[in-house]
Amino acid sequence: MRIRVVLAVFAALAVIAGAGVYIAVRSLSNGLPLHLVTQQCIVSADGKATLEPDQMANAATIAAVGIRRGLPTRAVVIALSAALQESKLENLAGGDRDSIGLFQQRPSQDWGTPQEISNPRYAAGAFYTALMRVRNWQGRSIAEAAQAVQRSADGSAYAQWEAEAQILANALSGDVSGAVACTITAPPAARGPAAAGSLAQSLTADWGEMDTVTDNSLPGLKLTVNETRNGWQIAHWLVAHSVDQNIKSVRYGDQEWTAKAGTWSRASGDRTVAAGDQIIAAVYSQS
Repeated sequence: MRIRVVLAVFAALAVIAGAGVYIAVRSLSNGLPLHLVTQQCIVSADGKATLEPDQMANAATIAAVGIRRGLPTRAVVIALSAALQESKLENLAGGDRDSIGLFQQRPSQDWGTPQEISNPRYAAGAFYTALMRVRNWQGRSIAEAAQAVQRSADGSAYAQWEAEAQILANALSGDVSGAVACTITAPPAARGPAAAGSLAQSLTADWGEMDTVTDNSLPGLKLTVNETRNGWQIAHWLVAHSVDQNIKSVRYGDQEWTAKAGTWSRASGDRTVAAGDQIIAAVYSQS
């Protein structure tokens, strides 16, 4: 009996404590619902799309692989439509039968080894290679072109993602400035020189050799770009990869994105403004 009484007392105290927390929160918020900031990326380019940070990073890599190959934006739209349908832009460890990754490619159908297909850059490259082999792919609808590569059970399903894929492609191709903005609340996994070094490696993996300078005073990187469109391609890629690359802020021209604000805005007077052909990407400091 004593044990039951003790348990009943603890249960009652828990209820009272919970009620107290609820009342306190309601009092502090003047009775209004409590809205918590969530991690998300919003893409605004002739429309709006909302993605989780990992989805955004995968979309940026898919676009970068296509741009680096010199492919038109339509090819990027097709690839993104396929990935949205197959995996919702998540790098899945498995799927139907032996399907793996962003495009649910199968080792048994000669798409590559499981390890290769699990790499978003490899998977995107394999998709584009197959797309280039499709006769008149540019003249086909987005869904038809994607189906010609994927050969899924229902090829019409790719059409439902065309509008979202077009928004993402417009932004990631650099056609719209300040179009990718992510709000980040998670603490960085790496800081200082280690984070800057990892960022330099990832940039090279997606974009090839770039004119980058590691700047430990930031800490971070300074990058030189060819022209405005290329600048926004890289700037948007950096914001899209802000979580996995531990990026705190990105500056291009007089515009700046910060993980804390989650938006692009004009850099204030006390911040260094990047030169017209330069992007400054800052990672989190060690202190």
